[in-house]
Amino acid sequence: MTETFDIAIVGAGITGCAIARQLARYDLSICVVEAANDIALGASKANGGLVHAGYDPAPGTVKAQVNARGCELYGTWAQELGFLFCRTGSMVLGFSDQDRAQLEQLQGNGLANGVPELAIIGAERIHELEPRASAQATCALWCPSTGYVDPFEVAIAAMENAVANGVTFVRSAPVETIEVAPGAGDRSGDGTARFTLVTPAGDVRCRYLINAAGNGAADISHMAGAEEFQMVWRQGNIVVLDKEPRALMPLYPVPTPVSKGVIVTGTVHGNTVITATAAVREAGDTQTYAGDVDALLSGARKLVPDLDTRRVVRAFAGGRPVIKGTNDFFIGQSAVVPGLFQAAGIQSPGVASAPAIAERMEQVLREAGVVLCQRGDWNPVRRAPDDFDRAPLARKEELIESDPTWGQIVCRCETVPEAEIVAAIRRRPGAVSVEGVKRRCRAGMGRCQSGFCQSRVVRILARELGCDPSEVPLEDDGSWLVEGPLKGVR
Repeated sequence: MTETFDIAIVGAGITGCAIARQLARYDLSICVVEAANDIALGASKANGGLVHAGYDPAPGTVKAQVNARGCELYGTWAQELGFLFCRTGSMVLGFSDQDRAQLEQLQGNGLANGVPELAIIGAERIHELEPRASAQATCALWCPSTGYVDPFEVAIAAMENAVANGVTFVRSAPVETIEVAPGAGDRSGDGTARFTLVTPAGDVRCRYLINAAGNGAADISHMAGAEEFQMVWRQGNIVVLDKEPRALMPLYPVPTPVSKGVIVTGTVHGNTVITATAAVREAGDTQTYAGDVDALLSGARKLVPDLDTRRVVRAFAGGRPVIKGTNDFFIGQSAVVPGLFQAAGIQSPGVASAPAIAERMEQVLREAGVVLCQRGDWNPVRRAPDDFDRAPLARKEELIESDPTWGQIVCRCETVPEAEIVAAIRRRPGAVSVEGVKRRCRAGMGRCQSGFCQSRVVRILARELGCDPSEVPLEDDGSWLVEGPLKGVR
């Protein structure tokens, strides 16, 4: 079945979801086409969630133009979309006079990029702000605007809001070919579709195409006959530690030319994350490496000497979508195929920049002659789902009174009841896998990492989706957990 839209966005990572949400306010038909079976399964999933302030990018780069603005917008986006966001501030720790000189350079970058309230501070102030920071640190760049989020929660919230405002989400639809009609990109405004995306889920036709495909962006550009570029898989390993009584402020080392270095940070749920290594590896490599994990743990102990690195509950890896030959973002209309718009090379600080990338894409569309008329019924607010673990006692009692399954705890580590899992599956778009449930309500995200609750989550998914437990995937289509009935019992 073929459907036609004004705009198709390829990729449902945090960039594609943010763009969809930004454009949903206009009188346009919009479709988001995702190769995987859920939202944020690429770089957005394997991410530390830091909302970097914007002092790191070189002034004048596209990164510099969107990072600080994106960080600024997070307060509004969090309020409207109901995701958790902690603006804690951060410090880049220095241990020598040479480090201090680099901190001064970062401060100059930040001032040029519009980052507010940057200051270089001494040892006494460091330990007032973060008592667990290394006593060996002699200076630091203090940045009050830094924060952190769950990046997949941001992407899911943005897509839910977009869908509520009329955007179509098509999952399990990898683009196989792109057909481009002659004269693509003209400004006649006659509604003629210029692009046809051929996918296993059906063809999607559109007048304008936005490439936000992450590590697949080069393939989409090539299929459309647009710019030729190559993606580099700059892999990063990340380690998650168990929850702390008090979440750490993000602490950075002095950065390298290709990476911000090993960073220690708290999370919105109270864990500690050590993020991330940077090594060029074969595309698609999501293996964790002992040497990388050791580098993370030793780097973290330099910043926070009392960090108990025995409390690791999870290590994982992902690949930053880096364009070969540049360390910058590529945001704009294609110079080769009018009507095709690129949001490619969105590596770090992609999460921090996402709201501003969406804003910038809107401006690029306007400049290209795309007519954007705001809808009168656009609703920017997405009501956050109930989080039983964080709810006040009165709200817990109210929920259980309304539905007893709110009192049936499935995930003990994160206190997630059955009703919350059901809600995660029934939302639009909802979870269709065990990991999809985990990202929406944290069932399986805790200390035992699904050891207790996974079989129960599988059973609930099978019931809600109307399928056999053997058809419930862990993550991607085909990642089945159950082979068949146990001992012949059906």
